[in-house]
Amino acid sequence: MTATTDGSAGAVGPRAAAASTTNDTGAPDLDEAAARATARAVEHLLARQDPEGWWKGDLETNVTMDAEDLLLRQFLGIRDEDTTRAAALHIRRQQCEDGAWATFYGGPGELSATVEAYVALRLAGDPPEAPHMARASAWVRARGGIAAARVFTRIWLALFGWWRWEDLPELPPELLFLPKWFPLNIYDFGCWARQTIVPLTVVSAKRPVRPAPFPLDELHTDPERPDPPRPLAPATGWDGLFQRLDKALHAYHRVAPRALRRTAMNLAARWIVERQENDGCWGGIQPPAVYSVIALHLLGYDLKHPVMRAGLESLDRFAVWREDGSRMIEACQSPVWDTCLATIALADAGLAPDHPALVKAVDWMLDEEITRTGDWAVRRPELPPGGWAFEFHNDTYPDIDDTAEVLLALRRVRHPDPARVDAAVARGMRWTLGMQSKGGAWAAFDADNTSPFPNKLPFCDFGEVIDPPSADVTAHVVEMLAYEGLAQDPRARRGIDWLLAEQEPNGAWFGRWGVNHVYGTGSVLPALTAAGLPVSHPAVRRAVGWLGSVQNDDGGWGEDLRSYKEEEWVGRGPSTASQTAWALIALLAAGERDSEPVRRGIAWLAGTQREDGSWDEPYFTGTGFPWDFSINYHLYRQVFPLTALGRYVYGEPVPGKVG
Repeated sequence: MTATTDGSAGAVGPRAAAASTTNDTGAPDLDEAAARATARAVEHLLARQDPEGWWKGDLETNVTMDAEDLLLRQFLGIRDEDTTRAAALHIRRQQCEDGAWATFYGGPGELSATVEAYVALRLAGDPPEAPHMARASAWVRARGGIAAARVFTRIWLALFGWWRWEDLPELPPELLFLPKWFPLNIYDFGCWARQTIVPLTVVSAKRPVRPAPFPLDELHTDPERPDPPRPLAPATGWDGLFQRLDKALHAYHRVAPRALRRTAMNLAARWIVERQENDGCWGGIQPPAVYSVIALHLLGYDLKHPVMRAGLESLDRFAVWREDGSRMIEACQSPVWDTCLATIALADAGLAPDHPALVKAVDWMLDEEITRTGDWAVRRPELPPGGWAFEFHNDTYPDIDDTAEVLLALRRVRHPDPARVDAAVARGMRWTLGMQSKGGAWAAFDADNTSPFPNKLPFCDFGEVIDPPSADVTAHVVEMLAYEGLAQDPRARRGIDWLLAEQEPNGAWFGRWGVNHVYGTGSVLPALTAAGLPVSHPAVRRAVGWLGSVQNDDGGWGEDLRSYKEEEWVGRGPSTASQTAWALIALLAAGERDSEPVRRGIAWLAGTQREDGSWDEPYFTGTGFPWDFSINYHLYRQVFPLTALGRYVYGEPVPGKVG
């Protein structure tokens, strides 16, 4: 990788220097266009860096975040007009023409999101007879009404008497008594589900009801029978078994010994408080923070209590206020992830490895290293800590994906204190290797979090609740190990073997944390080739062929979130900057720089770039839970195109070489 000697972003690499010719048609040469686009993108990204050294783009999800924030404030008695007005403005603008709300841009209406958005607008004063509200309620009724909404939505409604607690699945706090080896203990759940379920056991036990400010009869198909009975599934299957278990838990709720229940709820409170972060949040994620605040409030924590005050203040920091006066709630914040990806992009785009912006970014990332034990140690009790989380403050749940990418970023930079960097890399690599799961792959937060039972619970209908290994996380770890000179290490080889076995018949890899097969393939190919797999390997050639087969006519790549459910959407969707970049990164790693798909893809990126060096991307290309929770990372549209362009202009980064 060649860098400029003066620390500037000028495109003077071995290819860019010779990119001043024109092609046979007289049009500007593609290499020259790519070099110009790279330089503009570098300037744009540098201008977005915070003075402390980090980058952070907005993390956009869906309006349930905004609706639940208002419902929380209503429940606690702290809702104010300014916040309500701003949230309602954002929610109204997300409504689809048919009256529904979708969970991702361009997607179909979603029942639970529509119910929650409608209730939030009722709180804001929108009358049910208003045209936009009437369209929404009609849409809800046509799809089964509130009774067909997810459990979490009905829990929010139960808090105000709009739904009966008796008609919700039971989740007793005695769950916390189950030992770690017993099925359905709390550590069988993924960390995000665990953080949510523990406080909800308290809410489920307390069954609070605040006075409803208005009725919601218009959201029922039959207000006289809002929850029509449904037949149980056969007892011989898992669904039927867990439905009957839920009935037994409902019976237990009526006879639960008071002392035992009180002990269980006190244990839950202690568990919650012990995991509150220094900034007042829980795991850096908005949903667990919301339910933790409710649970502690029900257990007698006054709103002025330091734990509650810090928790409420942390929720305010999830709000993004727009210039138009609207207010959007982020489900999470991604500064560590954004910063390591931005560092890699800038370094691969020719920025000098000792550029002050990169050094400052490394300083910030080093300060964010997690050096204390968290819940991951339940399954790895002897493993020393070392790693990075996704958010500003989250010492309990570092994740393997962020850690791998941070280590890749640290190695791109020539830092004035190399010993400090080496020590952090050693700790992070040791922790990452220790988190390898049994099959040789890596998950995001925990090792061997693969129990089949949590997803069977009637309560758990809100998305993925376990954390099995994934191809994209495993690929990032393998790539990091290759850059550390460990491509032949037995642990790396096990990861490579797992990845090869996970390749789908069409040549692609499934993307767990990004949409979808384009993301998975864009993650795996660079890892395999960095680890020494020849570009002639059959797995590489199949992946290259698949990427070429799904390229759009305009030269870009896109994949709709519906690919998680419907086969015909796999690799298909409107072209986006981030997904085009993922495909290009994969093809470049596979030695396809001069191929027609790469040239067309680079031309698409250069041609769609804005004058300020950025790209527009309304589509959601990030994944929280496949299909159930989708994310638009607003910095993806900047960092990944720059990485692809940089590698096209300057060549592939070389493992073991800085700068």
